[in-house]
Amino acid sequence: MRKPAYKRILLKLSGEALKGKRGFGIDYEQTAIIAEQINEIHALGVEVAIVIGGGNIFRGMPASKNGMDRVTADYMGMIATMINALALQGSLENIGVVTRVQTAIEMQKLAEPYIRRKAVRHLEKKRVVIFAGGTGNPYFSTDTAAALRAVEIEAEIVLKATKVDGVYSSDPLTNKKAKRFSSIDYLEVITKRLKVMDSTAISLCMDNNLPIVVFNMAQEGNLKKVVMGENIGTFVKEAK
Repeated sequence: MRKPAYKRILLKLSGEALKGKRGFGIDYEQTAIIAEQINEIHALGVEVAIVIGGGNIFRGMPASKNGMDRVTADYMGMIATMINALALQGSLENIGVVTRVQTAIEMQKLAEPYIRRKAVRHLEKKRVVIFAGGTGNPYFSTDTAAALRAVEIEAEIVLKATKVDGVYSSDPLTNKKAKRFSSIDYLEVITKRLKVMDSTAISLCMDNNLPIVVFNMAQEGNLKKVVMGENIGTFVKEAK
């Protein structure tokens, strides 16, 4: 049996991934499906850390554009990520996967505070670690939190789960002629303003030579295929 291509990964999930076909909130059947996919790679011996967004519950940026104080709105978004983290933890533990939720904003009754060494130790003990609360600071996205946590825990790759099968030259949902890239370098993503992750997250990955794979997790089996090193989605890395 082939071994996984990576020993330790950081999976970035959007909050929207948990809402399934619902317009808002959490679809528990969909969350259970995601948990099963995570369990599949965890069973291969891969150390799995997860950063999850909160857009299915609350988004700070749109709220701030409608008159809410930006800092307050961003903190509300961070709290939304905690709700999603607990939902995902519940689904994982329902199928026997031991997890720990760590949060950048202290919530002692709900989760551990984020401590890098403790997170690494959990991973070494084969526990899935879910990072909530973003970076703990306003004005930073959960994409940036994913890049930051990945660098801190020395993950080998960031797996960015999306609704499309990679990075395109423009939005493939509105432009049928959009070109999909099989691989692309960090600078091209930034200069062309491609919608992969925000520029802060891409820059952080570039500075630390941390590759990113953007792939469609909605297609069954894709997460395992990426972890096994198959050519799925778009590989974002340093130009040769």
